[in-house]
Amino acid sequence: MASVLGLKLPETATAPFCPSEVEGSIAVPRGAPLGTRLARFVGPGLLVAVGYMDPGNWATDIAAGSGYGFDLLFVVVAASLAAILLQSLALRLGMASGLDLAQACRRRYGRLPNLALWMMAEIAILATDVAEVLGGALAIKLLLGLPLWAGILLTAFDMLLVVGLKGRGFRQVEAIVGALVATIALCFLIELIIVPPDGHALAAGLVPDLGRLSQPGALAVAIGIVGATVMPHNLYLHSSIVQTRRVDGGRDGLRKAIRIANLDSAVSLLLAMLVNAAILTLAAGAFHANGHHGVTGIDEAYRLLSPITGAKAAALFFGIALFASGQSSTFTGTIAGQVVLEGFLKLKIPCWQRRVITRTIAIIPALAGVLWFGDGGVGPMLVLSQILLSLQLPFAIWPLIRSASDRGIMGELAAGAPAVAGAWALFAIISAANLWLIVSLFT
Repeated sequence: MASVLGLKLPETATAPFCPSEVEGSIAVPRGAPLGTRLARFVGPGLLVAVGYMDPGNWATDIAAGSGYGFDLLFVVVAASLAAILLQSLALRLGMASGLDLAQACRRRYGRLPNLALWMMAEIAILATDVAEVLGGALAIKLLLGLPLWAGILLTAFDMLLVVGLKGRGFRQVEAIVGALVATIALCFLIELIIVPPDGHALAAGLVPDLGRLSQPGALAVAIGIVGATVMPHNLYLHSSIVQTRRVDGGRDGLRKAIRIANLDSAVSLLLAMLVNAAILTLAAGAFHANGHHGVTGIDEAYRLLSPITGAKAAALFFGIALFASGQSSTFTGTIAGQVVLEGFLKLKIPCWQRRVITRTIAIIPALAGVLWFGDGGVGPMLVLSQILLSLQLPFAIWPLIRSASDRGIMGELAAGAPAVAGAWALFAIISAANLWLIVSLFT
C-alpha cells in the first residue's frame, strides 16, 4: 500500500484531489496521544473556515466598522458562534451516518424537492465564486494597477492551479489552504499593529446590545454580516470532507473522532472570526475614528488606508490578504460543487473539470457587470452575492437539522436536544431576517 500523509491508497492509484475519490481513511491508533490525533484531524476545519473570510465578508465588515465603529462587533462574534454550531451538526452527520448532507437529502426527500435543493446549492456556490472572482480581480487591480476587467480574466488562471493538483493529494490541498489562511491572518495582524484598536471601545463592542441595531441602517448591515458569515455550501462540504478522518474503536472511537473533529472545526472557525473581527476593527480604527463613516467598498478602503495611517505598508498588506482570501476559497467551492453534484444527482466528474466549469460560468456575470456598470458595480455585485447566500441558507439548515437529529440514520450519535434547539432557533432568526430583507427590498 502507498501512503500519502496517512491516507492509504492502492499502489496503482494516485492520491485523490476530492474526498469522494478517497479510498481509505486516516487511521489513528487507539490510545494515541492527543497531539497525534489532532495532527491527523487538522485540515477539514481550515477548508471550511476559508469560506467565512472570503471577499463577501470583507464588504460587510468594512461597512460595519466604518459606519458604526465597534458597535456591531458582537454580531460578528454571534454569527461565528452560530456557524460553529451548524458546522458541528454537519460534521456529526458525515461521521456518524457516513452520508454527506446532499446524500442525506436524496434519501429523505423526493425527486422534485431534491432538484430544487440541488439548484439552490449550485446558485449558492456560483454566488460565492462570483464574489471570489470579483475579490481576486480587485486585488490584482489594486496591487498591479491593471483594469478590473483584465483582473477578472486573470482569475481564470487559478483553474490551472487546480488542474495542476490533479492526481496530487487531498492533504496537499489542505496544506495550501492552510498557508493562504495563515497569510490572511498574518497580514491583518500587521494591520492592527499599524492601526492599534481602541481597547475600551473594542471591549464595549463585544458586549451584545440589540439597541445598537436601531441605528439607521444598522440592522441591514447586521443581516449582511450573518449572510456573509454562515455559508450554506459549507454545510454540504463539511459533512463530506470530514469523512476522510476516522478513528478505530467502534462507537467509542467514533465519539472520540467527532469530538476531535469538533475541536478542529471550532478552532478554525474561531480563527476566521478573528480575521473578520480584525477587518471590522481596522475599518473602525482607520475610517470611523477619522470621520470616514461611508466607506463600504473594498477598493475605497484600500485607497484610504495609506493616507489615513501614513503607512504605505497598510494598503499593501490589505491587498495581499484580499488576494489570498479569493484564492483560498477556490478549492472549497470546487469540492463543495462536486459534493452536491454527486450527492443529489449521482453524477461524478473530476474536481478539476468541475473547477473549469464553475469558474467559467462565474466569470461571465462578473465581467458583464463590470463592463456594464463600471468599477462601481463591484460593491453592489458583492452585496447581491451575499443576499443570494442568505436566502439559500434556511434551505440547507432545515434538512441538516432533520438529518443530524434522525436516529434512524444517526443511531445513538444523533445530535442532542440542546444543539437541535439552538439550530432551530438559528433557522427561525435567519428566516425572519431574510423575510425582512425581502420586504425591505420591495417597499
